[in-house]
Amino acid sequence: MTFYELKEAVLIGFFLAFMIGPVFFMLIQTSIIKGARAAIVFDVGVIFGDIIFILMAYYGSKSLLEKIKDDPRLFYIGGLILLVYGIITYLDKSQKRTIQDENLVVLPAKTNYFKLFAKGFLLNFINVGVLAFWLGMIVVIGPNLEMNSSKIFNYFTLILVSYLITDIGKILLAKQLKKKLTPHVIYKIKRTMGILLMIFGIVLMLKGFIPKERLNLNNVIEQVE
Repeated sequence: MTFYELKEAVLIGFFLAFMIGPVFFMLIQTSIIKGARAAIVFDVGVIFGDIIFILMAYYGSKSLLEKIKDDPRLFYIGGLILLVYGIITYLDKSQKRTIQDENLVVLPAKTNYFKLFAKGFLLNFINVGVLAFWLGMIVVIGPNLEMNSSKIFNYFTLILVSYLITDIGKILLAKQLKKKLTPHVIYKIKRTMGILLMIFGIVLMLKGFIPKERLNLNNVIEQVE
């Protein structure tokens, strides 16, 4: 790859890490409440979801992927999952019941890393907008890289590595806030996270009502050009 392509891939990975969405907020929350190691495991799950989408976009047929990503039922299902998870998070009273306990241990003795990995993967994978993004990247970047498998692999690997490194920086910064946390603050964070997840879920479900012509990637590209 040329220096320009390397720089472009790094910048894409950097800016992806700051895209506001449910993954962004959940990563920060996990870092603050459960610690840096737990947040990194969660983030690896997110990236694994990205890898699956990239492979689908590269090896799958474009016509099939276009049909899948525009299917409103996927928006309904993904949005409903986010909505339900947001409601559960918001209504969780476990933290509230222990707010008055001065000897409260905020972090559990054992962290279920597999559960965190799965949560990161599923939270990313149910968002069909991520599939549309990677499909768009393949369509736009592929021809520029002469559809060379090696170049495309290196390009997207660099994007994901840059994304992970930037996220680790965010995790370490968020961890510094841990000292200022109280049980009451943690409870407020979880409720806020629940509200945000519900909002993202509702927005995702509403996308199912948008006409397919508005969601079609080719039409969007043509409008930009």
